Amino acid sequence: MSERCRLYLITPAKLEPESFAKTLKQTLDAGDVASLQLRLKDVSDDAIRRAVEILMPIAQASDVAFILNDRPDLAASLRCDGVHVGQDDMSYAEARAAVGRDCIVGVTCHNSRHLAIEAAEAGADYVAFGAFYPTTTKEPKEFAESDTLRWWTELMVVPCVAIGGITVDNAKPLVEAGADFLAVSSGVWDFPAGAAAAVKAFNALLNA
Repeated sequence: MSERCRLYLITPAKLEPESFAKTLKQTLDAGDVASLQLRLKDVSDDAIRRAVEILMPIAQASDVAFILNDRPDLAASLRCDGVHVGQDDMSYAEARAAVGRDCIVGVTCHNSRHLAIEAAEAGADYVAFGAFYPTTTKEPKEFAESDTLRWWTELMVVPCVAIGGITVDNAKPLVEAGADFLAVSSGVWDFPAGAAAAVKAFNALLNA
């Protein structure tokens, strides 16, 4: 892997955009973050739009790609930098058709090498493997092994994202296995010393 592993932040599933905006700015100012995925659960389209309008400019001002979870239609209309789709959401081809060629499209592949190869060959910008550890954010469909990351990075050029229960304390084996990005949610937002401190700690680990 030529470049070092980077942080891929995922928002809390529930947030109030105005109050979260300040936290987000402090967090992104604390160190290198590659991308921010807005993942809101059980909210209206209007709530997603409002969150994007408030939070996307903060991310982009820090040169952080803004990725919307699950909703290629909204990602396209709101001009997000990318969209992330799960296996149950829609196909990669449908997502790509919705957002166009210039948008990032990432695909959840759980622990399936077959699904990952299919997504990469179809044109996905990254594949996500996981969950690697138990997570409170969502109920994992299945758990992934670090060997999958190692196998992927030896064979493929499409970047891979490790996701699921990742914290500063357990991330190192995934970095060593070749993950291009660590997707982290509660491991940052619930960090005892605060989210900004978590970003600093992750970057210290990734720079080591």
